[in-house]
Amino acid sequence: MGLKQGQAASYSLVAFEEEKKPLILPELDQILESRFFRNAGRSKQFLRYVVQHRLDHAEPLKERTIGVELFERAPDYATGDDPVVRVQAGEVRRRLEQYYAATTPEPPIRIDIPVGSYSPVFHETSAEPVHPAPIELPLPATRDHKKWTRRWIILAVCVSLLFAGAIVIGVRHARAAQNTGFDEFWNPVFSTPQPVLVCLAKATVYRPTEALYNRYARAHPGSFQSAIEKYDRRVPLDAKEKIQWDEMREDPAFGVARGDTYAAVTLSALLGKLGKPDQVRIGADYSFSDLKNSPSVIVGAFNNRWTLQITSNLHFAFTGQNGQNMIREQGGSRFWEERYRDTNNLDAIEDTAVVARLLDSGTGQFTIVVAGIGELGTQAASEFVTRPDLLESALRPLGPGWQKKNLELVVQTTVTDSVPGPAHVVATYSW
Repeated sequence: MGLKQGQAASYSLVAFEEEKKPLILPELDQILESRFFRNAGRSKQFLRYVVQHRLDHAEPLKERTIGVELFERAPDYATGDDPVVRVQAGEVRRRLEQYYAATTPEPPIRIDIPVGSYSPVFHETSAEPVHPAPIELPLPATRDHKKWTRRWIILAVCVSLLFAGAIVIGVRHARAAQNTGFDEFWNPVFSTPQPVLVCLAKATVYRPTEALYNRYARAHPGSFQSAIEKYDRRVPLDAKEKIQWDEMREDPAFGVARGDTYAAVTLSALLGKLGKPDQVRIGADYSFSDLKNSPSVIVGAFNNRWTLQITSNLHFAFTGQNGQNMIREQGGSRFWEERYRDTNNLDAIEDTAVVARLLDSGTGQFTIVVAGIGELGTQAASEFVTRPDLLESALRPLGPGWQKKNLELVVQTTVTDSVPGPAHVVATYSW
């Protein structure tokens, strides 16, 4: 029985790849050891995996297969919500493009991953340079021959450069068309090999000293006998009872807000899925020098001095008025505050946050700000920037070109039983 047309094509392709494997595998090793891949662990894993899969299997690679086998996702994971494969494929295409642009002479085999596919293709390049047929022109005189030759060389070089430029532009447009708005929002974190810093603030926290616990225990025998009690139970003093200042002490082990902690975990998990290393820094563990050297995500607003400093001159800025914290539109009339069910115990029912995407925040590095008026706003903002569905719906109305601009989004969340719901955009500004 003869092979069908599609089967014959697959057989022919596999036969070609089997024949050229002695060239393909050394070229793969050259690429992985190049400066474009040497220190990019996730990109090296991705390229090695897809090349080896192509050499071993005839069927094309699917996004879900890569997500499950390479990135250890669940077999039924939602590829639309988790862009890790698409983002990594775009990063590998970019590095391959840089590698071949810098490699001379041209290798005997070229490895490419076409846009819209995850299966690599292998192009056998010509070992001998192709020379165009000579063009004979009448020369006015023998002494002018060099001048005419020089002119034709310059013309040929110019045409070649224009052609190469058109190819590069076409490739970039094709890559941009494949990337989603979610991918484009986060892509600048890959512009440097430095890890992304996830930066949290730490408030000053005072706790009772042993002397205060002991004083209370003498009046209430049997209380606060173990260390665990002193950590997870408050001292139930009467509201009018006086304590001395030396009965309190500053405790550096405490002080990170609950919403900020949730945001840090959420953001770190996303960066891990994208294959980008990150480092969580808290309080005094990072400085302006650190922000100058790495892309960063700044978490929290009024408890984080870097947020207040970076956003102070932005269109939407954090400010206070009559003891009330708020987000105010500078040069405009709009402002947003937390809303409470009960102002006595500050039970919030609505919170607002700023999500800022700054290509240059003044640090010289790509910076994202995720900051709510309260901690629940910060938590909702972190979910907003890590969920493709929420972020895509917010970016779609911005139109083309937003990727190259600074961007501020004011997002709002409704709080139920101290849990923020999905945030929605109430104001935008780009420049």
